Amino acid sequence: MAKVDVAERVTEIVAEIGGPLGIGLVDLEYKREGRDMVLRVFLEKEGGITLDDCADVSRQLSDILDVEDFMPDHYNLEVSSPGICRPLKKLADYQRFQGHLVKVKTFDVVADDAGNKRKTFTGKLVEVGEGVIGIDLTEGQHASIPLDKVAKANLEFEF
Repeated sequence: MAKVDVAERVTEIVAEIGGPLGIGLVDLEYKREGRDMVLRVFLEKEGGITLDDCADVSRQLSDILDVEDFMPDHYNLEVSSPGICRPLKKLADYQRFQGHLVKVKTFDVVADDAGNKRKTFTGKLVEVGEGVIGIDLTEGQHASIPLDKVAKANLEFEF
């Protein structure tokens, strides 16, 4: 039997299950925690994901994973929403949440328009261009950050 890329195959399965239900995959984690592997699937849907949506996808995904049996180790499956501080992974995520408060961490230091070098930026996402995002920082400066320098980006809860 050929080796299967777990993340790639689970992404395909979730698209098959969720597509007809209007449910999309936000993020997927497959990592070791303790002795076992954990497969975390984060879902979204227009109008919000419900507990019933998560349970439905979890049941169907679990059944398919049991039948296909390509997971090399014992694993625990967790299916949920990404929460209010959801990650921004794809260009479409940045475009969708333009105008919202975000927190971005970069791999390397990046300078804002005042010359301050840092790796963490919090502010309003105001621009999404080809390969770069612009953030009006909470301190008043502006930063243009190349997407290939972004290590992690999340929405921030606005009070």
